[in-house]
Amino acid sequence: MGFRADAKGALMKGWLACLLLVATFCAGPAAAAPSREAVCDWIAAATASGDAIFTVPDQSDATTVRLRPPGPDWRLATVEFQDASERPLMLVRALPPCKVLEARRLVRAPGGLVDAIEVLAPDLDSIVTREPQNPPFPRLDAGPGSAVIAHVDTGVNYLLPALQPHLATDGDGQPLGHDFWDDDERPFDADPRGNPYYPQHHGTTVFSVLAREAPQTDIAIYRFPAPEMCRFGDLIDHMARLSVRIVSLSMGSDSRSDWTCFEAAAQANPQLLFIVSAGNDGRDLDRMPVYPAALPLANMVVVTSSDDFGRLGRGSNIGATTVDLMVPAEQVEVIDHRGALAETGGTSYAVPRVAALAARFLGANPDADTPAIIDFLTSRAISAPGVPLVHGWIPDPTDNFGF
Repeated sequence: MGFRADAKGALMKGWLACLLLVATFCAGPAAAAPSREAVCDWIAAATASGDAIFTVPDQSDATTVRLRPPGPDWRLATVEFQDASERPLMLVRALPPCKVLEARRLVRAPGGLVDAIEVLAPDLDSIVTREPQNPPFPRLDAGPGSAVIAHVDTGVNYLLPALQPHLATDGDGQPLGHDFWDDDERPFDADPRGNPYYPQHHGTTVFSVLAREAPQTDIAIYRFPAPEMCRFGDLIDHMARLSVRIVSLSMGSDSRSDWTCFEAAAQANPQLLFIVSAGNDGRDLDRMPVYPAALPLANMVVVTSSDDFGRLGRGSNIGATTVDLMVPAEQVEVIDHRGALAETGGTSYAVPRVAALAARFLGANPDADTPAIIDFLTSRAISAPGVPLVHGWIPDPTDNFGF
């Protein structure tokens, strides 16, 4: 589950002036790289110290070396640099005795948000590639300024040409949606909570399934408010203003308090139908709930994943009174964050399949209200022997039977 998202020239001129030593780092858009020799000296000092985490002395910014496993027989060293506010700046990875693999340097905008990650070569000087983290929205074809479907996740890589035709837009060709994580108009797919140098990507792959199975329906995209989950109330209000009817939500957590504001806003907007993932914890949600899946919302459908033969997917959650539907989603072709074709699966990918089915039904029945859409979805379900579900299994959610 999702909850479980060239600056070098002109910018660097100003920052180079503040460098006193090659190993000193300035807070700014992009930190200067240390010399390879300095990195090797720090790794040698860490090895000699025997510390699992070694702090380099006499640095104006925090420099730490981690050896994995700790001790003289380490197999991987990481050297991380943070500024005085403990914001991450750069990470260097090396093999014994000091074979630098690469460095990853965060490039920040003036407000402090990470704009890009620069990947440096082993010489710690050459920039191999630059990975955007918060790029401007592209200008697309003008649209009506409304959307039937909203996709809420870690964001979407809206730079991918294959996905752009499916983005809902306003009259100026600006895609609809919002980043409630960074609170800007750039809901780009990045989840840096686990590791800011290697952010995870989830929303793009889920969006690609939604776009493929609801090809005639434009989609508004949102990056969920990870730092302040109560902003889900604002997010839902934003969707309501766009006339959204179907919400694809492939995420969850163990804490009900994370979802208090979501629950209140969802109840206040019965015209929105939330399709929510059951989760991949191998648990019965009737006994061990995950939220928002376990919330008692009349305008929510909870879905889990099966293989193509109706067998419960490995690790997919169940619940005789909690999980409504199951659809095949164990081997799903997706477009990943890089734009490459891949195959993945799980309840996160059951969600867009059911959301797309609901959107296609709504396209054929534009006057259908939320209960009518739910009645249609549940009417498509057949028995799933041995799998505790409220309604059952939909063998083929791409089939338009019953519209």
